Amino acid sequence: MLVNMNHVLRYAQEKQCCIGAFDTPNLEILMAVIRAAEKREEPVIIQHAQLHECEMPIHIIGPIMVRMAKEARVPVCVMLDHGEDLDYVRKALDLGFSAVMYDGSSLAYEENVAMTREVVVMAKACNADVEAEIGIVTGHEGKIFAINDVSDAYTDPELAARYVKDTGIDALAASVGTVHGFYATKPKLDFDRIVKIKELTGLPLVMHGGSGISAADTQRAIRCGIRKINYFSYMSNAGVKAVKKLLEEKEVKYFHDLANAAVDAMEQDVLNAMGMFALE
Repeated sequence: MLVNMNHVLRYAQEKQCCIGAFDTPNLEILMAVIRAAEKREEPVIIQHAQLHECEMPIHIIGPIMVRMAKEARVPVCVMLDHGEDLDYVRKALDLGFSAVMYDGSSLAYEENVAMTREVVVMAKACNADVEAEIGIVTGHEGKIFAINDVSDAYTDPELAARYVKDTGIDALAASVGTVHGFYATKPKLDFDRIVKIKELTGLPLVMHGGSGISAADTQRAIRCGIRKINYFSYMSNAGVKAVKKLLEEKEVKYFHDLANAAVDAMEQDVLNAMGMFALE
């Protein structure tokens, strides 16, 4: 069942848990995520990031995502992740995406606000919800980062409250100590900052770069107010490890055997993540 972001975030708020938001730039990852959500009988968010356009154009994977969401046995939000310009946001909305994340975090405050406001108007006209970011979650999916100076990019709680008021967004992505991609050093989350941002904004908070965080820190962040966690790099890497293992064990003649092994491994990783997000 295709739903918007607020639908699944209300579920998270009622359960005092968190919704997993998984980037799905190809069919194998998409299958793994939907299968896991159906097994757990829980809502899920599937996402396409603009930076993955080079791996899979949105005009190809987007309609597949929407169709699979509609046919799923659980509520599924189809979301644009890190939309970088208005044309790409419009493209996602025209394809039937039920939520968009606009990332103007690298812009000056007033420009970020102006662009985000335009996105909110566009999205609401399509009955879609909006996530946006203030503060910068550093890094890039698929790369490895040390995070010694990530505090320089932390979200300021007072500025976050102003940003929410100025834009009318539905969910706020906050920088609280995570990075995108793989962690070379242990991340240090600022839990007090999460509590303060939640208190001042009143919105569901989103944590990007969530796939490399320990279960203990993840669940503490959820208890502090995180209601959506973006998860990709370590899930995708689980598929890589499964393929390597299969190739070490036997001679593989058909690509679909590799793809199936990757899907199974990524599905298990998503199941584990969703269990963690449910505070199990």
